[in-house]
Amino acid sequence: MNEQKRLSVIKTPFLDALREIYPADRLLAGSVQALAYESDALTAFNARPQAVVLPETPDEVIETVRLCSREQIPFVARGSGTSLSGGSLPVAEGIVIALNRLNRIKRIDAETRVAVVEPGVINLDISRAAEPYGLYYAPDPSSQSICTIGGNLAFNSGGAHCLKYGMTSNHILGMTVVLADGEVVTLGSASLEGVGVGPDLVGLFVGSEGLFGIALEITVRLLPKPERYCTVMAAYDDLGTAGDAVAQVVASGLLPGAMEIMDRLAIKAAEAAVHAGYPPDAAAIVIVELEGETRQVDEEFKALQAVIQASGARHIHIAKDADERARIWKGRKSAFSAVGRLSPDYIVQDGVVPRGHLGHALTEINRLSREYGLEVANVFHAGDGNLHPLILFDGNQAGALERAEALAGEILRMCVALGGSITGEHGVGMEKKAYMTTMFNETDMDTMKAIRMQMDPGLIANRGKMFPGD
Repeated sequence: MNEQKRLSVIKTPFLDALREIYPADRLLAGSVQALAYESDALTAFNARPQAVVLPETPDEVIETVRLCSREQIPFVARGSGTSLSGGSLPVAEGIVIALNRLNRIKRIDAETRVAVVEPGVINLDISRAAEPYGLYYAPDPSSQSICTIGGNLAFNSGGAHCLKYGMTSNHILGMTVVLADGEVVTLGSASLEGVGVGPDLVGLFVGSEGLFGIALEITVRLLPKPERYCTVMAAYDDLGTAGDAVAQVVASGLLPGAMEIMDRLAIKAAEAAVHAGYPPDAAAIVIVELEGETRQVDEEFKALQAVIQASGARHIHIAKDADERARIWKGRKSAFSAVGRLSPDYIVQDGVVPRGHLGHALTEINRLSREYGLEVANVFHAGDGNLHPLILFDGNQAGALERAEALAGEILRMCVALGGSITGEHGVGMEKKAYMTTMFNETDMDTMKAIRMQMDPGLIANRGKMFPGD
């Protein structure tokens, strides 16, 4: 389709109205520059938006959403595009509202331990800004050095330390949002005092995957930086035993800040990428991190050491200083991208199983890997049972993608059968729409759809995501 014909799909008056809001360098319509917005980190899906706008103020976002509402043009809010579920995939007849330039940290209040930020602020930048006050922002997804807080809020992101500190929803106190019809509302407050009073509208909005509107200003909770860390890496001869070790740690009564597992393939990839010091001959490693006051960590370490030694670990290593701790975590947080060294293509899945079933789930994933003839690298937040199997395939081979997607679906069905979930933090997006009815019954689905229709009857906010047939 030639450029002139493609642009005619959107009414000329609509494009003209966008030009009234945005200068030419912040309205990408029919430009090669818009190619970068055709997909997010799940590149198996792509669509070319009719236009991309780059607002620099909340007022520009509000005006754009109101224009879309009047003209019934679908819009997708996007941050850094790190979604692994196709959550920020454009709608072909719609526009992308790219929020990266709304990246101001408006206020840090050390006394009340809160920060007020715009949606385009990078996750890690909040902790950097809070560091002089001895504070930090706890949710730490692997992409925290590039992902935005607006995207974290939309998908209720977690991270390595969500076992102890919870998900994004546990750290959002309030927000100002523009709903899909252009109405601007304030949800929650700037303090914990209002929590538990009235309906939890903040909880409703967090994790709604952009189906209700766009957060313009977000108040997040900050925590005091731990006085001491103790990071333990244990190597195992098989993946199932490593999974059982996690359950044993939790059963002992310990609550580590983080517990992560990586299997042989993930270890190999991370070592090649960042030289984290992982044992290359291990079938799996478990990373356990204790944190808190020095006396507390010292006592917990004694108990942890006894559990790990009794769990069948063949090698135990304790990080001797901050640099070694950082190197261990760099390997874990680089694992997703590092797996690209092993395979030209891969799918990152995101299911959850109860901790007590971790060993069984990992054994079953290995069986499915053999059945489908596809290698699977396992990297996951073991503490809360959030699996991240990376299914390796070569997209140049006929039927390889379809086989990988079928294997991914088997893993999700297994998670639900074991009492878990089809997603832990990546969201449903485009990728898992077909599995919603595996987890939810007809009443559940009707209720969720009714809430969506009340908030956005025109289905213009992130149209096509989450619900089968939408």
